[in-house]
This record gives sequence, C-alpha cells and structure tokens, in this order.
Amino acid sequence: MHIRKPLIAAAATAALAAGALASFAGLGTAQAADASTSAAAGGVRIAYYDQWSVYGNAFYPKHLDTRGIAGKLDVINYSFGNIHPTNLTCFEANKAAGDDNNPNAGDGAGDSYADYQKSFSAADSVSGVADKWDQPIVGVFNQFKQLKAKYPHLKINISLGGWTYSKYFSDAAKTDASRKKLVSSCIDQYIKGNLPVEGGYGGQGVAAGIFDGIDIDWEYPGSSGGHLGNHYAPEDKQNFTLLLKEFRTQLDAYGAANGGKKYLLTSALPAGQDKIKYIETDKIGAYLDYANIMTYDMHGAWDSDGPTYHQSPLYSPAGDPTDVIAPGTQKYSIDNAIDSWIDGNPAYGITGGFPANKLTLGYEFYYRGWKGVPAGTANGLAQSATGASAARPTSQQTGIANYKELGGLVDNPANTFWDDQAKASYFYKDGEFFTGLNQKSIQARVDYGKQRGLAGAMMYSLLGLDNNTTLLNQISDALGGTTVPPTTPPTTPPTTPPTTPPTTPPTTPPTTPPTTGCGSVPAYVAGSVYTGGTEVSYNGRKWKAQWWTQNEAPGTTGAWGVWKDLGAC
Repeated sequence: MHIRKPLIAAAATAALAAGALASFAGLGTAQAADASTSAAAGGVRIAYYDQWSVYGNAFYPKHLDTRGIAGKLDVINYSFGNIHPTNLTCFEANKAAGDDNNPNAGDGAGDSYADYQKSFSAADSVSGVADKWDQPIVGVFNQFKQLKAKYPHLKINISLGGWTYSKYFSDAAKTDASRKKLVSSCIDQYIKGNLPVEGGYGGQGVAAGIFDGIDIDWEYPGSSGGHLGNHYAPEDKQNFTLLLKEFRTQLDAYGAANGGKKYLLTSALPAGQDKIKYIETDKIGAYLDYANIMTYDMHGAWDSDGPTYHQSPLYSPAGDPTDVIAPGTQKYSIDNAIDSWIDGNPAYGITGGFPANKLTLGYEFYYRGWKGVPAGTANGLAQSATGASAARPTSQQTGIANYKELGGLVDNPANTFWDDQAKASYFYKDGEFFTGLNQKSIQARVDYGKQRGLAGAMMYSLLGLDNNTTLLNQISDALGGTTVPPTTPPTTPPTTPPTTPPTTPPTTPPTTPPTTGCGSVPAYVAGSVYTGGTEVSYNGRKWKAQWWTQNEAPGTTGAWGVWKDLGAC
C-alpha cells in the first residue's frame, strides 16, 4: 500500500495521515520498447511524487531538477487521482480527504489546487519564471510541463487510486459501459488535458502533453484488505483485466490518432498472496507496460505489540516470527511475491504467468518502527513492543519515519544491523526498532531483481528523500545507469488565458510611445519566437519578454502581458 496523507484544501498547510502506496504492470516486449524510457534492460527507474509534497514540506517539482532527481528517473507517477462516487469518472475537486478511519474518507476528495491552481514564484519554479495571472494553468501540472522541457527523456503518469481513493474502482469496472465511461473520462481529463475551470484556471486542452500515461493503483481488486469501506466483489478478478484492456485500447487509439504516440499503462500490484489470488496474473501482462510490485509494508507497527520484523524481507527464513498471511499461503517476503507473480501458487489459486521483464520491485523511502522494544539477543529483531514509534515532523504519523528523519540512525554503523537470512537491514537504538532500506539491503534487492530478469525499480515516495537523495542515488548506482543531464529549453509559453482570471488586471493602458528607434536593441520582428529575458525595440520603446511569445506585438498585450515596458529609447 502507499502511505496516503489526506489532501490539503486550497491554501492550507496540513496535518498528514495514514494511507497508501502504488505500483506498475507491463505490456508486450515491442510495446515496452516503444515507451522510450532511457533505461537499459532491467534498469528502469520509476518513482512517485505526491500531491501533498507542495504544502508543509515545500518539496516542489523544482527540487526534482535542482537535487538531480529527474535525471535519475525514467517515469514519475503523480499520486493520486480519484474516481467520482456517483459519476464513476475521473474528476477534479478542491476537497480534503477525511480521516483514515472513515469509510467515506476519499468520497469526492481531490486536490485541484495543487494540481493546477497553485501559483509558483520565480524562486520556486522549474523555469525560474514566476507564474502569471493570465496563464490558463499553473500548479504542479504546469511545473511538470517545465520539468519535461528540461528532461525530454522523462515520462510522467497520473496515478489513479491509492489507499484512500480505491473505493469505487469495483463499481467503475463492473460493466463494459462503466469501464468505457471511466477510461474515456480519464483520458479526456489527463491525456487530452481538458480540465474543469476552477479558480480561474483550466479549460479545454490546457493540460495536453503533460501526462504520458496512466498508472492504476487499485488497492485491491476482490479483496477486503483495502481501505475501510472500499467496495469489492468476486467479479473484480475478471473485471480488473477488462478494465486494463479498456485503458490499453483507448490509449492506443488516441495515440494512433495523434502522431503514433505510445502512452504508458502501468499498475501498482500487491505482494501478498492473499491479494494476488484475486488477480488474473497470466492475463493482465498483455495490457501493461510495467507491473510495480509493492514489496514493502509487509510488516509494521499496526501490530503495535510486535513482534518486530522487516517491512520488506527479501526471504522468509525458518526463524520468521510472523504469521502466515492466510491458510495455504506462504509468509510475506519479496521472493514469495515474485514467485507468485511469475510461477504461481496453485495450492492457493494463483496462476502465475506474468512476464518477469515487466515486473519492478518496490523500494520504500520510509521506515516502519516500534518503541519499547527490548534488545533481546538480536538487537530488537523479533521482539515485543509497547507501541508504534513516535511521530516525526515530516511523516507526522506514529510508526512511520522518512529517511531524512532517520539519517543519523540509518547511516550510523553502531545502530545498523543485518539479517543475513532475510537479507534485510534494520536499525535499533534506545528501545526504538526501525525497518527499511540502506545500501546493503538495496544492493541485495537489486541483485535479486537482476537474477530474476525483472524490469527495475519502483520507489515510493520521493517526499521521503533527504536533500542529498541518498537512497535514490544508491538504487540508481546499484542498477548501473547514468544520470541524464538537463537541457535548456525556452520558457513554457502560456496558451489561451482562463475565462475568469483570479485577479483583475489593471486597465490603464501604457502611455503613447515616441517614434524614435532604440539603437543597438534589435527591432521586434513579427513571427519570431522570443523567450523570457529577450529585449527588443518597437515604436520607439524598449521591451523585455517575460516568457515565451510569438506574434504578440509589444504594447498590445496590456500592462500584465508578456512584454514589460522598459521605457523610451
């Protein structure tokens, strides 16, 4: 699952709460090659960027550039889009999600403010240019547009569902008509970019070209193991396959009609056999490009009294103190999960048959922890506890801590221990036990993935990284790829302005310019492309372009337009 934090409405900074994680699924070999990711075979890098990153944590898309993150990734999944509770369509709303213990927590919730209404200053934007009142789109969507201009190799997917927003997948997938309706609405909103006008932003086609595909994070088809109140049914097993087929069909048709572009379709998929059994593992690979297996959250402080154990053990050794998932299943481990997807578990009704080269392993950028843990004979491993570890400032949940909140513990050899049977690291100090990644466990997981012929890595979530992006660097280095340097594109131009701007521009026109020339400043030439910072002369005055423009003569776009009047020559 993904650690889901409630969405923050409008301009509020927020308390964060429990939630969910996501993954991918794969398509045919030829189609996967068409996806145009830069990774070599077995080295794809996929990571999640969360909507709520832009609030209290002030982790902006700009930081994906300045911290070297974007160049180390092939795909970013933007999490999460929701399904409307009555229309069963993709939609936008500015409504915070409720408490995680509320069965209706995600009903009608969304964060259109973060998506395309939040303005970014010059200091906080990818391009270094501040958002303007008359842009049709701002927010994270517009920042992604700027990021992709600097990193042309980078693909960005919209991720639908997650822990809090999976309630209505079962309903939307139920019939052929409902599947077609959901898929067409999602393509219309995210791929065609037709956003509802909210806060003066949005409109037809304003988000076109930002998203390269769709990630389905249904947690979970056919299973009661999802969020409280989620809808599920026995027919979900077949309907999930049919839903992916419908997404693949409509995405391919739209791509063929628009220059032959290949759109990605991926899915977050479970690691537990109790949930894998409700998926047609031998069929869905025909429609997916990558299947991201959520190989984390296998154990944690929801079992508040323990036993403490690894949240992502590579193997489940004989001494594993945890219970089996369900009668007939094996204990949670990465190896047991991958075996189930590829080879199956006939005794438990799992067919297997998913292509190995489309599976990615999940890598968590956070840690699960307990408090009140005695050292025992193994420095806190497999011991009792008195409860979940204390909440940290970033994660703001008990039992959870991000890497940047535990760097001093994780990076200290005195507090770091290795379970050679499970091939997992853990961390123990002063009665607190944490389970998660370090360089040794990352290398073991990467080596395992290569041995099994898997596609690469999926990482959740970029918000958990420290400023040095330590865990991402370790994963990238272990996979063996190189960083893709940014290019220097022109500033992204605004397109059609919103129908109702959020503020009223001044109405006083510029004064009548003199007719003298401007010496060495080049004259404005109609039809030429001008980028932000370019100066021209026109009608005896000097003008400076504030963003990309073409065929907008200086002095004709108003005092808040693209051209800044620098005065007479």
